[in-house]
Amino acid sequence: MTTANTTIKEPKAKTARAKKTSPKKDKGDGTVILRIRVLAYESKILDASVKQIMDTAVRYDAEIVGPVPLPTEIKKYTVNRASFVYKNTREQFEIRVHKRLIDIINPNAKTIESLTNLSLPSGVEIDVKML
Repeated sequence: MTTANTTIKEPKAKTARAKKTSPKKDKGDGTVILRIRVLAYESKILDASVKQIMDTAVRYDAEIVGPVPLPTEIKKYTVNRASFVYKNTREQFEIRVHKRLIDIINPNAKTIESLTNLSLPSGVEIDVKML
């Protein structure tokens, strides 16, 4: 009669797991992100401005993420056509705000200086944040 060697598996002790954090929230690695939001009423002018910003950043060897198209904000306004007689006739107008997002990772001083000296067409609004 032969006996088989059997091994008994013991349950593993629970170990503390390290929490996964995204690189955006982890400030310890030293990356600086320059987040640029570009807003305009006309999409063609917006795309030209974004191309100009990206060309400037690429000229100074910056790492770029984007442009990311954000949802278009549509504001609708309804007004009466006539003030008294034709009360039920109305006219609708809308304003569309097109948006793009660009991230520049670890920009150097020359990149930031060239972006501040950039002249963009009127009607383009820029919002810059350092993350």
